[in-house]
Amino acid sequence: MKNINFIETQWTRQSLSSLDKYLKEMSEDSYKEFSQKLIPNCNNMLGIRIPILRDIAKQIAKGDWRSFVSSVNDEDQYFETVMLHGFVLGYAKVNCDERLEYLKNFIPRIDNWSVCDCTCSGFKFVKKNREEVLEFLKAYINSDKEFEVRFAVVMLMDYFIIDEYIDMVLDVIRDIKYDGYYVKMAAAWAICVCFVKYQEKTMELICSQSFDDKTFNMALQKIVESNRVDEQTKAQLRILKKNRNKYTIEKYCFGQQLL
Repeated sequence: MKNINFIETQWTRQSLSSLDKYLKEMSEDSYKEFSQKLIPNCNNMLGIRIPILRDIAKQIAKGDWRSFVSSVNDEDQYFETVMLHGFVLGYAKVNCDERLEYLKNFIPRIDNWSVCDCTCSGFKFVKKNREEVLEFLKAYINSDKEFEVRFAVVMLMDYFIIDEYIDMVLDVIRDIKYDGYYVKMAAAWAICVCFVKYQEKTMELICSQSFDDKTFNMALQKIVESNRVDEQTKAQLRILKKNRNKYTIEKYCFGQQLL
């Protein structure tokens, strides 16, 4: 990686142009081709590896990051520029209230699972501000926009599956009504993480049959693919997945064969 400094005192057209040029130089056609297969309908991708983008974002966050995020808040940007926008908001040194205000402008720019999930993973500030962030997420969990709902679900999965919030997380996931693949997949992923950490509580939710078939099946599939679930439990879950009906639920859940 070339040694270029992106710690700017103020982002101008010239500095944005330099960044744009650098991103193009760091792009890889083979990585772009690989990534586009994983992220459907992403037509504005250069093909830059995530560690490179994180390194750039850390530099930007040390300078006038506010002028950067204001300058790049434009729909006509590369996939990587949107990713940088999110990364910078995670690395910036700023209080929670101001960061959340900037996030309000960023979240509507999310239009794929990769930007959503990668940026969420970098929001370590949540660990010290859970109550404020939880209140913030309420506006998105019931959104009519698929990736706003996914953003809220992934944030809950990444930072709220702990003793204090596990019941709330399970309740929220149970009540999600958005009928979109990327929301359902995020919900299934979250259920898997909940199961690994809180098996009994999560099994009760699975047995409640509160989910549609697609979410139910994807959740159980993710659980049986987990390396943190024992083989006996996986075998029983496969039976449950294959024979989902009231009789099977009662037999395998309330009959205590899974718990």
